[in-house]
Amino acid sequence: MMKQGVWRMGLLALCAVGVASCPAGTGEPWRSALYPEEWTPAFTDGHGRFLHDFSYAGYANGEAPLPSDDKACPEKATVFDVVAGYGADNTGAADATSAIQSAINAASVSGGVVYLPAGLYRCDGLLTIAASNVVLRGDGPGVTYVYFTLAEGMSNKSHITFQGSVAQGSHVLLASDGVNRSAVVQVADAAGLNVGDDVCVGWVITDEFVAEHNMTGTWQAFNGQWKAFFHRTVTAINDAVTPHEVTLDIPLRYPAKVRDAASLRTESGYLEQCGIESLSVANAVDWDAAWDEVRVHTIKFRGVRDCWASEVESFASPLAEAHGYHLQNCGFKAEDSIRVTFADCVMERAQNRGEGGCGYLFEISRCGEVLTCDCTARKGRHNFIQNWDFGTSGCVWLRCASSGGRNMLGRNIPIGLPAYCEYHHSLTMACLVDQCNLEDGWYGGNREDWSSGAGLTVTQSVYWNTSGGGQIRSWQYGLGYIIGTQAVGVDTSLDSSSARGSEPEDYVEGENRGAMLTPPSLYEDQLARRLGP
Repeated sequence: MMKQGVWRMGLLALCAVGVASCPAGTGEPWRSALYPEEWTPAFTDGHGRFLHDFSYAGYANGEAPLPSDDKACPEKATVFDVVAGYGADNTGAADATSAIQSAINAASVSGGVVYLPAGLYRCDGLLTIAASNVVLRGDGPGVTYVYFTLAEGMSNKSHITFQGSVAQGSHVLLASDGVNRSAVVQVADAAGLNVGDDVCVGWVITDEFVAEHNMTGTWQAFNGQWKAFFHRTVTAINDAVTPHEVTLDIPLRYPAKVRDAASLRTESGYLEQCGIESLSVANAVDWDAAWDEVRVHTIKFRGVRDCWASEVESFASPLAEAHGYHLQNCGFKAEDSIRVTFADCVMERAQNRGEGGCGYLFEISRCGEVLTCDCTARKGRHNFIQNWDFGTSGCVWLRCASSGGRNMLGRNIPIGLPAYCEYHHSLTMACLVDQCNLEDGWYGGNREDWSSGAGLTVTQSVYWNTSGGGQIRSWQYGLGYIIGTQAVGVDTSLDSSSARGSEPEDYVEGENRGAMLTPPSLYEDQLARRLGP
């Protein structure tokens, strides 16, 4: 059985119908000038503008549905029932941490489903999944409830952690500059590489790279460090030519320059085929205790690939002192991970929405090809956010809804200023906000010295068919695109302080005509084109 919600996108994509362009001001269906019916990933208009192929985002690069529902197909998985097999209390009266972790440990030996039957589970400790092929599953987000009580000492920790251990091999230097949107890179000697190898492509944040982006004196936190920008698989090697040619499964999304010591490195150690699904979570506590800690995440994926969260929702903590809040601080986080899908999830009502990385409901850091689809975030600070460091690219937010984003002034002033979803740090590359409903908004621009010198936060990314009454504030380095809006304000003026160094002004097409934009979803249409019928 396929997961409903996630793979309806594929069905819709296969039904997409091409419609000819039409002039502005009519009520007829129209196509973007940058996405004609004959579009291919190589398409570039006469002004050098183009749209990346975003269809690789998500579990298995969009090429397979989320794994089958093993409750309906029990022969496919061993089930570890935390109540029947491990004595977990599902009334909320006793701590269930040890019992649930014991079931996780048992499932970690050869894989399986850690099953939390309907009920209320109180966890006074933390849960960790450090083996592949382990799935945490409840009976439904309105049926299985897990709440966490620990607050003290939780800064920079998570209550549920999927933890891989990624290692990178030695550098294989590029022999010539890697070309944006090309899947082929050249190296002097490919002898250490094999077809099927997982590799990353990266380079050093050199003074020249910083200066090229007008960020001298602003980008400083990572200068001189080698950073992984793209995570790929080797599909072919041609050592009959000089230099040798290495073909990757996904094109590059930015130039990789020899000047910056660009290189390939093999990768290993990702946690794979893990998920959390069909349950509700809460970790809200006493108000002051929540404000004593920062960057507390409910669920974190770190060092994983081809993993997922599906039908996971927050709920009001049963602790009386939580006063109806759901989360201490933050919801989901994906970090140093690739090909992750968040589907049909809801996170809301964070207590600490102050500074220091708090109140982020869906957060990604240094990730590639993450798909967040049909998810809702309410009453966080930055509800959907890319945050911290270089190395995020190819991520897609599809049919997501954001509302009530607020930046709280402090624990004693529980009111604040409106806050948007954000590209928050260090040149996020080639991401897509697709058919999202934004009652608050989305920001990407030059944050200058904020957040340890975040500077220019985004480039070559697209807002497609956005609705909701909020505002898009977009100042992308070089190329940036806002195509099709419905009752959404757009600010791309180069007069803004957020525009410094971002020229030219972002491309805007089809304001207030998003309802008739064809195709309605760029991601779905590109996926259908790539996979075929």
